[in-house]
Amino acid sequence: MSTTTVTLSDHFARAVPELAVAWEAEPVVEPRLLVLNEPLAAELGLDVEWLRSAEGLAFLVGTHVPAGARPVAQAYAGHQFGHYSPRLGDGRALLLGELVHADGGLRDLHLKGSGRTTFSRGGDGFAAVGPMLREYVVSEAMHALGIPTTRSLAVVATGRPVRRETVLPGAVLARVASSHLRVGSFQYARATDDIDLLRRLADHAIERHYPSHGYLGLFESVLAAQASLVARWSLVGFVHGVMNTDNMTISGETIDYGPCAFLEAFDPATVFSSIDHGARYAFGNQPAIAEWNLARLAEALLPLLADTQEDAIAVAVESLGGFRRSYNAVWTAGMLAKLGLPADTTPDFVDDLLALLHTHHVDYTLFHYHLTTAARGDLAPVRSLFVDPTGIDAWLTRWQSLTPDPAPMARANPLYIPRNHRVEEALTAATAGDMAPFHHLLAAVQSPFTERPDLAHYATPAPDTTTPYQTFCGT
Repeated sequence: MSTTTVTLSDHFARAVPELAVAWEAEPVVEPRLLVLNEPLAAELGLDVEWLRSAEGLAFLVGTHVPAGARPVAQAYAGHQFGHYSPRLGDGRALLLGELVHADGGLRDLHLKGSGRTTFSRGGDGFAAVGPMLREYVVSEAMHALGIPTTRSLAVVATGRPVRRETVLPGAVLARVASSHLRVGSFQYARATDDIDLLRRLADHAIERHYPSHGYLGLFESVLAAQASLVARWSLVGFVHGVMNTDNMTISGETIDYGPCAFLEAFDPATVFSSIDHGARYAFGNQPAIAEWNLARLAEALLPLLADTQEDAIAVAVESLGGFRRSYNAVWTAGMLAKLGLPADTTPDFVDDLLALLHTHHVDYTLFHYHLTTAARGDLAPVRSLFVDPTGIDAWLTRWQSLTPDPAPMARANPLYIPRNHRVEEALTAATAGDMAPFHHLLAAVQSPFTERPDLAHYATPAPDTTTPYQTFCGT
């Protein structure tokens, strides 16, 4: 396959040139492929053998650009931990352009770690092997769990050392998304006071994601998509870790897997991110933060929602009130599927269970997986998760009386998630040059519902430790 057959469009750059700064990736002298998502490449019409070639690797790190493509760094603003930053943007990333997916829709091809841009603000613009592989494995796990997400196409080692706390091997991640439009994109456009720019950005978002919708319909569609997304995070115990407005997509896809992680013992107060000192983005806070972020989107869209600001605020407030209803509907339906129960089950039944899991420090994923076995008649595995099994017996009796159906449970309750200690194990080995643990972990999380004896250790919780697990953003 030659580069002339790779067509990258520039819809974003043409629609809102004010938010697109033409830029080039830094040269990579020694690119080396660490992992390639062959099924995703095929969906994008990319030849796998070509991607593995020298020219293909240069394409994946942005140094070999197809004719007609216009790589750009995207501008956006954002509230970071509640504080507004008017100019953020792609500080170490590039949008190479858009590809046509097998479903007929467009997908962004976007790089992380490709070097400094005009938005770098003192950063070096590069990325290390570990964080890029973290995004690859966690985003692929989310995809396998059926949760909307950006996808990872490839991680390519650069041969360039990257200085963080220590000197680490560098890498570039090539990822794919329905778009990289964010709440922060609209905040940036609104801050310019250029209503034409704001309108063109909204029109672009509507064309890309929500055809035939007006501006209020755009907001309500984003609200519904994000309510559903965060509810699905809650159902699998996912903690994003840095829910800034620049990390909330208009498409409703999960983006930017920095200090993310999955719960083991159930606790709504769980925080993994090393920089989240105030626990703003704790597991249990995620719905409220999503709603807060969407209020910032509503503020940005006000000039498009009505002729007067007073009327626009009234419309936005009324629409924003639908977030909790949408979130609760998705979460409740999902939780009842995890428990194999009918839709008319009382909410306190679920609340009682979560309180028990919290009190007894029970592994969230294993509990629900073993509960599927209990629905088939074997209570021993789920009872074994409790130091005192009698603590769950009364709840199990109530649950059995409702005749739970194991079929939806088997589809909703994974066995394998990217457990934190296994992720760290794989990333440490990969940083040292051994990719085998990473590929074994990837095999487990890409088939999360299918038990395999050879992957049993990937379902094992981390050993008890007095040191809380922490994750880092990688910059």
